[in-house]
Amino acid sequence: MAYDRYVAICNPLHYPVVMSHKVCMQLVAASWVSGIPVDIGQTYQIFSLSFCGSNRINHFFCDIPPVLKLACGDTFVNEMAVYVVAVVFVMIPFILISVSYGKIISNILKLSSATGRAKAFSTCSSHLMVVVLFYGTASITYLQPKSNQSEGTGKLLSLFYTILIPGLNPIIYTLRNKDITTALRKLLSYEHKAKI
Repeated sequence: MAYDRYVAICNPLHYPVVMSHKVCMQLVAASWVSGIPVDIGQTYQIFSLSFCGSNRINHFFCDIPPVLKLACGDTFVNEMAVYVVAVVFVMIPFILISVSYGKIISNILKLSSATGRAKAFSTCSSHLMVVVLFYGTASITYLQPKSNQSEGTGKLLSLFYTILIPGLNPIIYTLRNKDITTALRKLLSYEHKAKI
């Protein structure tokens, strides 16, 4: 999405060529192909551990850090694997997105018309908000030292990046739709008049 916004704002005349259907499919395929082997590898690592205590996970879902707490023996290798995966799949994409938005903002500020700047910022603001919320909570969850983590905070943050933010995505992007915004304003003004 950040690359799409980058091309749309920084190279608008080349957008149809650069963001063709083929390129979009390649980006989707790359995200799936890069993620699936890592998930399989971490699942294999978890299943190779021995569990001798309670089988109750003190969490909302079966995430890796809570499962590692149930394992008997040394889980250092597994914990390091979680950190490496978090750096590769959380921090590197976040840095790339930040760089692309830095270039986008630089190009937006060069626009001469205030209307053009406002339109460009509105195009990017919803995605940027989702990115900051998602990557912020995910990085706190997976990159914070184990000694600083409280179970309650971990549960709350995991709800954020697994349920709340993906649930907000359609709402945030729908509110950018002019028809939806107009209908929402009419509804709110109708309700306001009905109360009076």
